[in-house]
Amino acid sequence: MNTLIVSGKTIEDAIKNGLAQWKVTEDRVTVRVLEKPSRGLFGLIGVRPATVELTLLEKPEAPAPAPETTPAPAAEVKAEPAEEAAISAVEAAAEEEAAQQGPDPIEEAKRFIIDAARAMGLEVDVSVHKRKDTVTFDISGPDLGLIIGRRGQTLDSLQYLTSLVANRYSKHHLRIILDAEQFRERRKKTLEALADRLANKAVRNHQDVVLEPMTPQERKIIHAKLQDHPKVKTYSKGEEPNRRIVISVK
Repeated sequence: MNTLIVSGKTIEDAIKNGLAQWKVTEDRVTVRVLEKPSRGLFGLIGVRPATVELTLLEKPEAPAPAPETTPAPAAEVKAEPAEEAAISAVEAAAEEEAAQQGPDPIEEAKRFIIDAARAMGLEVDVSVHKRKDTVTFDISGPDLGLIIGRRGQTLDSLQYLTSLVANRYSKHHLRIILDAEQFRERRKKTLEALADRLANKAVRNHQDVVLEPMTPQERKIIHAKLQDHPKVKTYSKGEEPNRRIVISVK
């Protein structure tokens, strides 16, 4: 008997690769899993494929032909056209569903967040809120300051990595938002208050006010807050990650 060792992203993919090489169906082989796939650290680093060993079964000998006999006539049973169409539709739907099966991107992203928190020594809960193509993950638990980081920098980095994980498994782009203890809303209010205060300073001193570097999301909050201000205007200057907002008197 012939054997073949093949790899793939999943065990099923590895089996398909081997069957394609031999050009046989699955009933012609036996399968032994040598190594299960591993997602690596946080599902991104050190990904290890699945490895299987396929053994080709010998073809069974064809049975000796039976003596010819004249079968008794039987009534032919045919399905009605509508019934045939219904059966075909069900079979097609089942095949399509089977073809679309795969890791759930939201569950993979949620698992990544929990694994990342555990690597920081934290046990957290993650709730998921979906709205069209936007998915918000709310993290709850003790000591979330480690996950949020200074001015949300750690949370922003974790959000970026979570987006990579989710969209790795998704067939269409998902917008990922990561929040912890309603930090996003609290940070928005802080930035809006800062925008009002610095706008008043620019008007009072008749001088431009240059803010410290911010992320694109935070700059967007400042621009939106002051876009209808009667006495100042805003623009951004510099290159990422040092791009910053300038508040200028009109």
